[in-house]
Amino acid sequence: MSLLPPQITKTIEEFSKLPGIGPKSAERLTFHLLRSSKASPEALGNSLSELKNELKYCKTCQMVSLQEECSICADSSRDHSTILVVENPLDVVAFEKTSYKGVYHVLHGVLSPIDGMGPEQLKLKELINRVSGSGSVKEVIVATNPDVEGEATASYIGDQLKDKIKTVSRLAHGLPMGADIEFADQVTLKQSLEGRRSL
Repeated sequence: MSLLPPQITKTIEEFSKLPGIGPKSAERLTFHLLRSSKASPEALGNSLSELKNELKYCKTCQMVSLQEECSICADSSRDHSTILVVENPLDVVAFEKTSYKGVYHVLHGVLSPIDGMGPEQLKLKELINRVSGSGSVKEVIVATNPDVEGEATASYIGDQLKDKIKTVSRLAHGLPMGADIEFADQVTLKQSLEGRRSL
């Protein structure tokens, strides 16, 4: 028998379902909401409800949006012939801080059989249809993370698009700015050599 009321237990269970939140962190978050005068459970509940009910996916790129089409896809000054494929919406936010002026496609994850993420769970069909249905797309740049799942997803996308578009490319991998070569691992050094460019 639990010493805690069922409302607290249920809240702890719900917090525990979030990525990176274990049982102890879930307990701390729950009790913080209970005792803090600054943390409002009502405001949190309302914002979560609005998050699920008011936001939608852009019909073109699958980015989260308040409209049927996000502001990037609706912008005629963007280069709609280049699509940068990313794992999640936060990747779009990161690339928007660079000089990239093309458009995006958000997968909402990567291929990961252990997590139950296959091609059907991702927005891959929408990407393939988007590229197949448009004669104006000239390049798809795959910008998934350089880990096992990201590489598998990039390879899958390349295989699916090879007969549908002339250029499918992958982000360069290698040494980050400010890094010391002596501390780099072998894979990073190998990718740095393979991705070298002319000066």
